[in-house]
Amino acid sequence: MTGPTDDTRAARTAPPGPPRRATLRLLKQLFTDRLALMGDNAEAYGDVVRIAIGPKAMYLVNHPDLAKHVLADNAANYHKGIGLQEARRALGDGLLTSDGETWRKQRRTIQPVFQPKRISRQAGIVATQVEALIERLAAHDGPVEILHEMTGLTLGVLGRTLLDAELGGYETLGHSFEAVQDQAMFEAVTLSMVPQWVPLKKQLHFRTAREDLRRIADELVDERLANPVENGEDVLSRLIASGSGDGASRERMRDELITLLLAGHETTASTLGWAFHLIDEHPEVGERLHAEAVEVLGDRLPEHEDLRRLTFTVAVVEEVMRLYPPVWLLPRIAQADDEIGGYHVPAGSDVVVVPYTLHRHPEFWTDAERFDPDRFTGAERPPRYAYLPFGAGPRFCIGNSLGVMEAVFVLAMAARDLQLRKVPGKVVDPEAMLSLRVRGGLPMTVHRRERTRRAEAA
Repeated sequence: MTGPTDDTRAARTAPPGPPRRATLRLLKQLFTDRLALMGDNAEAYGDVVRIAIGPKAMYLVNHPDLAKHVLADNAANYHKGIGLQEARRALGDGLLTSDGETWRKQRRTIQPVFQPKRISRQAGIVATQVEALIERLAAHDGPVEILHEMTGLTLGVLGRTLLDAELGGYETLGHSFEAVQDQAMFEAVTLSMVPQWVPLKKQLHFRTAREDLRRIADELVDERLANPVENGEDVLSRLIASGSGDGASRERMRDELITLLLAGHETTASTLGWAFHLIDEHPEVGERLHAEAVEVLGDRLPEHEDLRRLTFTVAVVEEVMRLYPPVWLLPRIAQADDEIGGYHVPAGSDVVVVPYTLHRHPEFWTDAERFDPDRFTGAERPPRYAYLPFGAGPRFCIGNSLGVMEAVFVLAMAARDLQLRKVPGKVVDPEAMLSLRVRGGLPMTVHRRERTRRAEAA
């Protein structure tokens, strides 16, 4: 009788990772600096890392080929994981948190709303919303909270383009989603060991936020039921048409709307916040953006076709998402035993692909911490799975086209007409929640600028 082969032994071997004596340090990083937790261990141990914290073991995957395996090639074996599981308390079984046939049905229902031709027809709505934003910013005399403004913009765009509804009256949405993110991440890092009935301030805020989000979703559905849109192509119309009208159907519609409201505004708002920070840090990038916007747009609003002409602006958005991917963590749970990079991953394990570290992998990105939009202006592109700002595989972000168009329009129009500068002394740090946001907001001052090449552009 022969023993196991070398290949068999390798497949049963656990990946390298920090020793048990590092548990206290790992716990501290889990609570205070999750990006360092992922980055430090990827740098120290390689492309597959086992990070054991207490009773839990997490498998960090940090190579394009291995990310492809988890997210695409063997996607059926990996359901949504840490963070998103906890978010289900507020989001229910929406598109972001559901799996299996439930997810497939939801995706089929709303997929037509995101078809490229329909999104291209929304360009005028997006441009008009951005124009109103630029006018509001220009009217400010003192510092303005940019993240608040970007949240208002992205919610407005989402309402008009995807729901055919006005969200301007729901000022609490941004705060409610912040409470949801805070609670979901709190439960994730505490392994859900703090009972939900404990009256912590964070948990009380979450309960209030959850009720607020449910109320808003119900009001949107009630309004559409009372005023149906004939042959409506928006998400609300499609959700209503796909439901049976019973209580379970109503619950599913609520879950879908809350998920859409969160995912549809948070990622783009975060990307724009990071963009304005990086442009302020690199004024030469701002000047190139200004010159391109004046040359391509002149005095008019952008159109969908301008996405092919605003090449540097698109590159800036891509580079911002490389350094600060709005979805910084793609968490999964293995349904059955698997082999990743020659290492054994048991069923039930938390497996995480981390775009934040993958986008800094030294094998695929030169001088990876440097902000350099010209990485994306040439013909050569990075390997497909080395760059995952919208995820990959079957769960590739459904709203990526709308998000990119919105971000490009904002940067082009803002660079053409304004200069935004951080308030002196403001320290900008990332906060890794469900999305990667600027910790503590981003106050900036707004300065008008001349369209220096207006005559030539006109």
